[in-house]
Amino acid sequence: MQLNPYGEYAVLLAASLANNWPGDRDEIEQRTRDVGMTMPFPERRNDHGETREVIDDWLRIVDAPTDEQRAELLNRQMARASAYPRMVDHDGEGWHLHYRDDGQSLPQVLRSVIAVGTALHLTTRGMQRLRRCEAEPCTQVVVDVTRNGRQRYCSVRCANRAAVRRHRNR
Repeated sequence: MQLNPYGEYAVLLAASLANNWPGDRDEIEQRTRDVGMTMPFPERRNDHGETREVIDDWLRIVDAPTDEQRAELLNRQMARASAYPRMVDHDGEGWHLHYRDDGQSLPQVLRSVIAVGTALHLTTRGMQRLRRCEAEPCTQVVVDVTRNGRQRYCSVRCANRAAVRRHRNR
């Protein structure tokens, strides 16, 4: 059995949606495919708007000022999205766990996957591994998946801009 921990890909998906909001539902679904989610999603009229609410709720977790507040917000999200974990084998992926009920809409699935993935990411890698880019005025989300846990910028461009700013200030 393969254990699909959701952690990294789910948090990277959430950051991708937060940092570059898709124009329509099809683009959201394509992003889920890009990170490896293969399940079909029943289409509903307000999937785009409801998915925006999921991401806005997730951004409150990103922006929480303390670990305790971050955990409290994340626990509420997981409670809201709660479903019994279930073993599934579909689309040639092998046996793995789903943390959601069958037949849920795209926003419901994303709420479950992102909440559980964020919890796994923070508890296994560290509570500080999710933040905003430190290069002013950038506000992109940074998901730190580096080995040393020191990623402070969303891109090489922002890291360079911050280095130039520090150099000029000296």
